[in-house]
Parts: sequence; structure tokens; C-alpha cells
Amino acid sequence: MGSGYDMQDLFDLLDRLTQLGALKELGVLGVCMALAWVITWQLRRVLEVDGSVLFGRRIVDGVLFPVLALLFSLVAREAVHGLMKPALFKLVIPILVSLVVIRLTVRVLSAALPQSRWIVAVERTVSWVAWSAVVLWITGVLPPILIALEGVQWNMGGASVTLRNFVEGCITAGVVMMLVLWLSSALERKLLRGTGGSLSTRKMVANLIRIVLLIVGLLIALSAVGIDLTALSVLGGAIGVGVGLGMQRIAANYVSGFMILAERSLRIGDMVKVDTFEGRITDIRTRYTVIQAFNGREALVPNELLITQRVENATLSDRAALISSPLQVAYGTDLDALLPALEAVIAAVPRVLKSPAPAVQLAGFGADGLELLLNFWIGDPENGQGNVRSAVNLDVLRALNSAGIKIPYPQRVLHQVTPPPAAVPAAAPARQGQAGQD
Repeated sequence: MGSGYDMQDLFDLLDRLTQLGALKELGVLGVCMALAWVITWQLRRVLEVDGSVLFGRRIVDGVLFPVLALLFSLVAREAVHGLMKPALFKLVIPILVSLVVIRLTVRVLSAALPQSRWIVAVERTVSWVAWSAVVLWITGVLPPILIALEGVQWNMGGASVTLRNFVEGCITAGVVMMLVLWLSSALERKLLRGTGGSLSTRKMVANLIRIVLLIVGLLIALSAVGIDLTALSVLGGAIGVGVGLGMQRIAANYVSGFMILAERSLRIGDMVKVDTFEGRITDIRTRYTVIQAFNGREALVPNELLITQRVENATLSDRAALISSPLQVAYGTDLDALLPALEAVIAAVPRVLKSPAPAVQLAGFGADGLELLLNFWIGDPENGQGNVRSAVNLDVLRALNSAGIKIPYPQRVLHQVTPPPAAVPAAAPARQGQAGQD
């Protein structure tokens, strides 16, 4: 952006903004913006990409548009430097730099960590810092602050580090980490959308790539801050002790996650039951596994528990799942004709497998009627079981109504017992004394 200027430069800038040359700069900048928009629009149209980090949802909210606008503006500033003294460029270029930083942070974090709750706070913090830096630079306050930061220094690993170097290193480290997250999330989406191999294997490879890239990015970031990487060998023993003591459960979860993906004992899409929670595996992370129940609730199960305790996997070797539905019919119903008819009705319901074929069995003799059990198989339990059970029950009910077969309801017979009439007691004999007085 330049080497900085004092308050007199700010007044000169404001004065040049009111002159005719500022209108020429505005026209050149308008051409740069239009050219950046057209190129971004054409690239998104050719690549057929929507909602990505580069293109965003509306072209201007992606990373590519402000980057191209910044590049074109820098080229245009150098081109008109000999013809006019730039004024508007000194305002627009810092704004575009801040816009690139904000767009990069927002888009990368949204793509890499879509479910994190602290993304909004990070976005606001980056926006405030970026726009504050622009204001300080335009007003001429930032260069003196940078000079003052150079006066604060300390020794780190045998080298002298100034506060300015540390701040610039932190900014560089942040940019490096954003690029690493961007690259890892792009590779993960590419692998998960692929068709080669199983989804769990591709998920494992994506997790490994992300960890390797994050480690490399962290080393580059530490080097940019000014930390001597040779000092990490000293910290390696302390980190090992920490993992062996306080972080052993976390390390166990990470190792268990890779074991689950490598052994393929649990796969994304499997229907499992862990303890009393039953549902479908929607994601396997490095530390935990996400299981979604049929009612929409999600459980985050640590990977260590999936290795050390019993897990019921209903779709490990066969994805077919058995569903049973009870039914009662009245006594006297011709079951020899009814059972094959119901089996044919159930087999005609969508999602019900033809092999194994549906089966209707006489389960018992109830107090109110004959107890039947409707058994059928489905091959896609992840799409829900209640909906297909309801479809089967509705078709069975229509078949029973058409055949005139009644479904019994509880009936109770009350017997009223009339008690015998109470005996009339005999009159007591009159006492002799009373008779004598009469």
C-alpha cells in the first residue's frame, strides 16, 4: 500500500478527491470492477460451480471477485501513475485488501467448519480488525503505530523479535491456516463426491490429508510468527507426556476413529445401536461418530466407545432390515385363504423386498381374536421404517375391508349375580312380666 504518510498527506488526498482527476480514476476503477465481475461470472458459468469459496452465492461475495479487482486496480494504478497523481486508488486498494481478507476468512471457515458456533464471532472480529486497519492507514495513523511497534522487541530462541514482526507473523500465520483449511476442505469434498472405493475409505483418506495439511500449515505459521522450529524438539517430550497422561482419552478417540474407518466395521449409512441409542451413522470424524436417530436427534459418540463396547450393526453384512407389524382378525376367519392374500398385498408395497419374500404368520390365540404377524424386509432402512410400515398397514387394512374381514376389538361380558332375598327374623316372644302387666 506504500510506505505511509502524515496528516498533511491526508489533507492533500482529500483535496485531490475533489478535483477532475478523481473522476478519471473513478472511471478506471469502474472498468476494473466490471472486468473482474465479468471474468468471475464467466468462470462460474463455465465451471458450473455455485456456492464455492471462490465464487460464493452472488459472485461478489466470493474470494475471486475482490482478488481480481485488487489485481486490476494495482495494474491500473501503475499504468496511470505517470499521467496523474493517484488519489482514489489510495482509498480503494486498502479497502479491496481488507475485503479479500474478510471474504477469505468467511468463506473458508464456512466451508471447512460449517457447524461451528464460533464462526460468526471470528468473522466479526476479522471484519472489525480489517476495517480498522483501513481507517488507520487512510488517516495516516497506522504508519506511526507500526514504527512504535518496532521499538518493542524481545529475544525468542536466540533471535531478536519486534512486536511488529510478531503481529505481521500472526497475520501471515492466519492467512496460511486459512489457505490450508481451504485446500483440505476442497480435497475432502472432492474425495467424498468421488465414486471409487467405499465412502468410509474415502473419508479416512480425507481425514489423513486434513491432518497432514494442518500440521504443515501449523509449522509454517509458527515459522512466520518467529518461533524457532528447533525448539519444538524440546517440547516434543512434554507433548508426549501430556498425551500419555491428560490427553490419552483424546488420543484414544483419534486412533479409534482411524481403526473404525480402516477396518470398516462401521460405515457411513449403517444402522447401529449403541447402548440404548439407535440410528443411522451420518458421519465418522477423527474424534467422534455422529449417529442420527429416526426422530432426527443426533448423538456424538466418542470413537473409543465404539471400539471397547458392544455395538449392534444391523447393516454390517447385509443392508436388508426386517420389519414386523402385529394384526388381529376375528375367530372363524379362513386363514388358509387370507395369509397368501396378505403376503401378495405386502409384496406390492414400494420398498418392500421381493426376496426375502414377505411372510404372514399366526403368532398366537388372543383373548379377542387370532394374532397375526406381518413380516417383510426392506433394503434401505436409512430412509425410515415408520413410513413403509404405515404403507403396509394401510394396504392390509384396505384388503381386509374389501374381503369383509373384521378386526376384533376388546369385548368383555359382565355377569350380574342377584343375591338371595334376606330372611325375615321371627318375632321375639313377649316377656312374662310384660304379659302380666297387660
